[in-house]
Amino acid sequence: MMRNKYESPLHCNISIDNATDYYSHSLEYLLIVTQDLSQACSLDQIMEIALTAARKITKADGATFVVLDHGFCYYAYENSIAPLWKGQRVPLNHSIAGWVILNSQPVIISDIYSDERIIHNFYQHTFVKSMVMVSLGIQKPMGTIGIYWQNHHEPSLEAVQLLQTIANIAWVAMENFQVHSKLERKLRERTAALEKSENLLQKEIQTHKVLEAEIRLLSLTDELTGIHNRHGFFLLSAQQIRLAKRSRTNISILFIAIEGLKNIQDTWGQEYGDDAILSTARLLKRTCRNSDTIGRLEGSEFVVLAQGCDPDCQIIKQRLQNAINQFNESKQQPFHLAINIGVQAYEDKPHLSLDDLITLAQINSYQSPQSN
Repeated sequence: MMRNKYESPLHCNISIDNATDYYSHSLEYLLIVTQDLSQACSLDQIMEIALTAARKITKADGATFVVLDHGFCYYAYENSIAPLWKGQRVPLNHSIAGWVILNSQPVIISDIYSDERIIHNFYQHTFVKSMVMVSLGIQKPMGTIGIYWQNHHEPSLEAVQLLQTIANIAWVAMENFQVHSKLERKLRERTAALEKSENLLQKEIQTHKVLEAEIRLLSLTDELTGIHNRHGFFLLSAQQIRLAKRSRTNISILFIAIEGLKNIQDTWGQEYGDDAILSTARLLKRTCRNSDTIGRLEGSEFVVLAQGCDPDCQIIKQRLQNAINQFNESKQQPFHLAINIGVQAYEDKPHLSLDDLITLAQINSYQSPQSN
């Protein structure tokens, strides 16, 4: 059950003699705050819980919750001894909150009128003398939490760290709430559509079947290349191995790795790294037969289950190398594409799992000469 006053060791009349006790009691309190944030039913409730916790831990006189809103700092919520800026929108470059968002780092200001980043008119009619502001999110902050004191105050490093922890927890809670809200909204819309369209029930059932098939296909397909992902490859290969055993068809596993992918990414950029992966997948599809199963394991690594070929797969390897050479000669891309290939025949290790066979093929690729 959600607590309304967020009782905690900090809220009780406990004498805290040193920073260690303060930090220890604060961490206990944060466990309660984290639980309450995870159970919050609205964004306003998340902001209320976060600001209440921020004031309790730092003993501040006021706190605001600022969110980034189309290039503006929107002061969405506040918990303060006197009104501050709730409901106002301020350009990013006219607010210290905007500075924190743009620079992704906290600010600690013991005297707001001695800091050149402060626009004094913004604080002229408030009680604020000192402040701390931390970001919501790390890479691309979505807002800030600010706390304020009516007297000059120099907060401890522990207090700032705890405030940042509260902001991080609140940010995660907001992200989760927005995801859940979006899913719930879609579910409500879908339910309403079904209730309104009872006469189209059979059509809806068919639509669901199509969607399920698409979702299943997506779950088996690598998003970048369109070939099977690891899960899809293992699922289909297990079936192919069973069929090959019955028909006594030779099976081999080819492990293919792109050489120097990181160098391509560092030299030309991530987009060209993706192009190298995509080009390799296309060459594999062009080289391999319809009976072969192709998959992308991860990053620069691919795997092929080849049926009915010689154990060393020399023909496939040569065809693939020829395709790589033609690709490089065409100069379609600024980078040079090179691969390593390792082969492991299933008949040599029939007692091993598919995962182990792939590992052996990978080991063999290290021992094989590099393909250029």
